[in-house]
Amino acid sequence: MGKSRKLHRYVRKNGECGDSKKKNGEKTMNNWRDKLYRFMQGRYGRIDELGRFLMYLLFGLLLVSFFVRNSIFSLLILLVLIYDYYRILSKDISARYQENQHYIQAREKVRTKWNKLTGSHGDSTHRIYKCPTCGQKVRVPKGKGKISIHCPNCNCNFIKRT
Repeated sequence: MGKSRKLHRYVRKNGECGDSKKKNGEKTMNNWRDKLYRFMQGRYGRIDELGRFLMYLLFGLLLVSFFVRNSIFSLLILLVLIYDYYRILSKDISARYQENQHYIQAREKVRTKWNKLTGSHGDSTHRIYKCPTCGQKVRVPKGKGKISIHCPNCNCNFIKRT
């Protein structure tokens, strides 16, 4: 009789009576969650714009590697994945922030050069044409069909479809 009381007290203290599987399962999940939380404290741990670009690049390389069996793609995929996880798990937050800022600046430079090259300026309601005589840029509304455009610089009229 003395042993059963001691066992009963032990079971009650440690919460192993009744629905012990549920409580132990919750404790284990909370334990893992707490361990992960403590592990990630002080780390960069976020998917910023550079991280998102690396994930898209990784996905694209994976798609290409399905069709083109080459060890270079496998190596490149592995390197991109390692670098992305290195950035996420890094404790040097200021360096990762600077990397992201450099990426954003480089992306904007490429975007502006592409817009100049293609002639798109981000305005979806207007279109820009160059005057055939003087080269002046003229902004006209889109969706008007064939219109006569008047150049304010040289007073020339030319017809374009918008």
